[in-house]
Amino acid sequence: MKIKGADSTPPDVDMTPMIDIVFQLIAFFMVITNFEQQQADERITLPKDQLAKPPEVKRENVVVINLGFDKADGEKISDEPLILFGGEQFTVEGSRARLQQEAQFYEVIDTALDEVTVEIRADADVPAGLVQSLIKMCQEEGIGFTRFALKATQQIN
Repeated sequence: MKIKGADSTPPDVDMTPMIDIVFQLIAFFMVITNFEQQQADERITLPKDQLAKPPEVKRENVVVINLGFDKADGEKISDEPLILFGGEQFTVEGSRARLQQEAQFYEVIDTALDEVTVEIRADADVPAGLVQSLIKMCQEEGIGFTRFALKATQQIN
């Protein structure tokens, strides 16, 4: 008895689910990347320093304060340094209430303020004395932050 072989054609693979998954992954990573960059303000030009290096471990509880100037097309609009915080602009003295709100937030979520790092991203043209007065204000009664970090870009020789 002779058995005839059937014509074998390779099966068709439906790639639609694979393409859907790839686009979902791309969208997911785009959203995550945007959240990571949300705290950085492009109007701040960080100072360059040889000792500057990124933290070895990512900080968990961070309050990011951008201290710089209101700029348009890279040019200063005013010479008064401002705190650029969450889409709002304050003078250093005018930011006291906002800093108190941040401190209260961490108290409400039951996080000790000595576990919260205040990360100051100051523009290279901001006077150092203004950064010091901002740190002093953050340490005052009613706010109470004690841990600070300053951001700079690493200078490569």
